[in-house]
Amino acid sequence: MLIDSHAHIQGQEYAGEVEAIIARAREAGIDKIIAVGGAGDLSSNHDAVALANSYDNVYATVGMHPHDAKDVGPEELRSLRDLTVHPKVIAVGETGLDYYYSHSPHEVQRRVFADFIQLARETGLPLVVHERDAAQDAVQLLRSEGNGDLGGVLHCFTGNYEAARAYLDLGFYLSFTGIITFKNAEPLRDVVRRVPLEKMLIETDSPYLTPVPHRGKRNEPAYVRLVAEAMAKIKAVSLEEVAQITTDNVGNLFKI
Repeated sequence: MLIDSHAHIQGQEYAGEVEAIIARAREAGIDKIIAVGGAGDLSSNHDAVALANSYDNVYATVGMHPHDAKDVGPEELRSLRDLTVHPKVIAVGETGLDYYYSHSPHEVQRRVFADFIQLARETGLPLVVHERDAAQDAVQLLRSEGNGDLGGVLHCFTGNYEAARAYLDLGFYLSFTGIITFKNAEPLRDVVRRVPLEKMLIETDSPYLTPVPHRGKRNEPAYVRLVAEAMAKIKAVSLEEVAQITTDNVGNLFKI
């Protein structure tokens, strides 16, 4: 059985279809789905928690994407802190830094990321981190604010091996998406070859980053199997080994 460790199936892209989406995932051998909050606005977190409350095999995380850091203040942080007490909320995030698009000023992103790192420390929950073109600052904040005792995952990892090594040295997992099936992704596949399977998760980041052969269409959790198959091929191991180890990794990180 596989786990989609990062999906946004609470979004409008799946309105009226969630039950069918979850059913197709089960048919494809996906045992659990983690619905990640923080994409768009605060409501995505409430929707993720409500979804997790409705389905036994769905869990939730709460946070705010770095694109929207400019909209995060004390009131939003209090609301998210209140959500962390829900028994099916298993992590803080997604949160982090995105200097590629810079939809929020970099200094605001850093401040809000630090706030969420502190929230993770206060609650004892792991972090789900989004980072793009900001590895140096992200690592520095995780070291200084996290005090070396945080757990977490770099979701949709697309960096080089040097960045991968820095996150691994902090005790973080790296999660990979359908990007590893793309023709132009050989540098990322090389990172997959070099990172121990025991430090990897798999995800879809639905509705984005749909793997080949469905690229260009809406993604969904059932397709995490294609990510697992690609990972098995890259690392020259069986699909069963990828499934077993990545599932164990999710259990160890998120305590599910």
